This record gives sequence, structure tokens and C-alpha cells, in this order.
Amino acid sequence: MSFTELGLGPDILRAINEAGYSEPTPIQTQAIPVALMGRDILGCAQTGTGKTAGFTLPMIE
Repeated sequence: MSFTELGLGPDILRAINEAGYSEPTPIQTQAIPVALMGRDILGCAQTGTGKTAGFTLPMIE
């Protein structure tokens, strides 16, 4: 899966690309679409797996 398939807008996708990221991590793949629907999320994953981006990218959107 790619960030494009998660429902993020073009400005966010451009920023992600410019930051050098190409594929979302599993926690991002699960969290981003749910957050974009306005639903609550409780996610657990190891340090360094992208939880912060998984929760905040939809908020910026």
C-alpha cells in the first residue's frame, strides 16, 4: 500500500514524499484511514514505527 491510497490530500502527500517516505508502516496503514473518518484510535506499536505520523497526518489534513 502507498500513502496515496490512504486518502491523504496532495499537499500532505507532497510533504511526505519530500521527506523521503515512500510506504506507510503497518500502524500508519491501519490508523490513517480510520482517523480521516473522524473515528477514535487506540494504537499500540513499537518505538520508531511511525505512530506519531499515523495520528497527526490526518489531523493536519
